[in-house]
Amino acid sequence: MKFDKMKKLVRVFLVMACILFVGNMARAQNKIGYINLNQLIDQMPETKTIRTQIEAYQKQFIDELTAMNNDYVSKGKAYEAQRTTLTDAQRTAKETELTDLQKRMNDYQTSAQQQVQAKTTELSKPLFDKVRAAVAAVAKEKGYGYTFDTSQTDFIVSPPEDDLMTAVKAKLGIK
Repeated sequence: MKFDKMKKLVRVFLVMACILFVGNMARAQNKIGYINLNQLIDQMPETKTIRTQIEAYQKQFIDELTAMNNDYVSKGKAYEAQRTTLTDAQRTAKETELTDLQKRMNDYQTSAQQQVQAKTTELSKPLFDKVRAAVAAVAKEKGYGYTFDTSQTDFIVSPPEDDLMTAVKAKLGIK
């Protein structure tokens, strides 16, 4: 009878030891870090180059839209000045021309926005990949299982020692 109680006691002890061991391992693997990716990206020298390239690319579309708008405004003023002297057929033709020009401007603007967005993505992807790789490397070196972007998420409590910004900046060579 004493032997059975000892066996049970040993089993209980082993189960408790396993629970404590697994709990400590789980806690160690769930270390959480954080970094503000927007702030980091803004400090990178490549960001200024990318912005300059995007602005130059965008300017082409803005110039074309400005020319289209100037044409639309001048044709609109001419139509208003001549409107009373035009026949119904001429008036309808001019109104259709103005409507078509407005539609082309809207279509061009939509297309331009899509092209600028695609160019932004194309130029930014290598930078984002570089940042993600640096964050992943630092997180791994420091034993973090998770890293959150504080530019997307607000933390109520966030210990300063879990902020990876300084280490990632050092990894990327940013001062």
